[in-house]
Amino acid sequence: MSDTLQAPFAVLFVDDDEMSRQHFTRAVSEDYRVHIARGADEAMAVLKEHAAEIAVLVTDFRMPGRDGDDLLRQVAQDYPQIVRILVTAYADKHMLLQTVNSGDVFRILEKPLRTETVCEVLQLAMARYTERETRQQRLSAMDETLAFLAHELNTPLATISLFARAVEADVAEQYDPERQKEIAHAARSMLSNAQYCLTLISSFWATVHKSGGQQSSAGGGVREVKATRLLATLLDTYPFVASQREWVQVDVQGDFVVHAMPNCVALVLSSLLSNALRALDGTSAASLRLEVVASPEPEIRIRDNGPGIAPEIKARLLLDPVTTYAGAGGHGMGMIFCNRIMRSFGGSLRIESTLGAGTTVTMVFPASKSRARATDEKQSSGSEIASP
Repeated sequence: MSDTLQAPFAVLFVDDDEMSRQHFTRAVSEDYRVHIARGADEAMAVLKEHAAEIAVLVTDFRMPGRDGDDLLRQVAQDYPQIVRILVTAYADKHMLLQTVNSGDVFRILEKPLRTETVCEVLQLAMARYTERETRQQRLSAMDETLAFLAHELNTPLATISLFARAVEADVAEQYDPERQKEIAHAARSMLSNAQYCLTLISSFWATVHKSGGQQSSAGGGVREVKATRLLATLLDTYPFVASQREWVQVDVQGDFVVHAMPNCVALVLSSLLSNALRALDGTSAASLRLEVVASPEPEIRIRDNGPGIAPEIKARLLLDPVTTYAGAGGHGMGMIFCNRIMRSFGGSLRIESTLGAGTTVTMVFPASKSRARATDEKQSSGSEIASP
């Protein structure tokens, strides 16, 4: 690691010997933030306050009162995301068999601790913690996606059912021209809601199967898909109506890799495109511009020249279930869940709108972080960390 860039997470070192705590802190504080504790109870107090930033626990086995084995079990139960490392003397090995076999211990370090070995194991432990965090992030994004689908599909389908029953009841009745208009409006709303459901399903399915849904065989991580590829897939599969496709223009000012789950991003894109097309219905010289921007931060912008959104509605769109399409089955949950999906992987949504001048919705993605890190060799890499 470089002299100026520390790992984003901290290490908790637990040992009742003051000299051991001092030497450990000096050995690794250049690369990691270090919290220290003299025993199991003090360690739990530190975790209660700083668990959000602590990624790795390193604890001595033999300590007065509760030993390291007891601490490891409690941390495994209360803070399972923390990677746990046990420090022990050679004489303790036979006593540790049960701990190793039954507990989730990432590594065992033998005394006397060597700086080079400790730094190597901490790097591996941080990598393990990052993997766990990434996995949890993906699960959260998928949970948001499932919730999004449930809300987005359930309400329109319920609306279709209600309109269908209303039309069925009116078929046998005598009605004047005004009533005919109402029935025609109901029919259009049925079509709009059905089309929206089909759009979500087809876009999500196409993204999974046509954009290479398999995970990277090399790293087992999320596949890397360019923003332009997601847009192209969406536009190829979206069931545009009448001249809607002619409204759409794509402006690529700089492409970028979407490191988040592409299926979730495609779902957000599909929803935002549907909203924009619905806003443009009836607009003279309708225009919908999709912009891909790589800097100063990765963004996808959806610009339309529709009627715009009233300020009091815009201010609540990402917070409350408000909608300007209640008559067509809108329920206002779509933007909330789109925002939650974006936020689940560190992104966000930004809405700019002026009445009579259109709306721009911007999908902001977290900047790509270089995985390359400077590796400075320490002069004391082969030295030992003193221990009693």
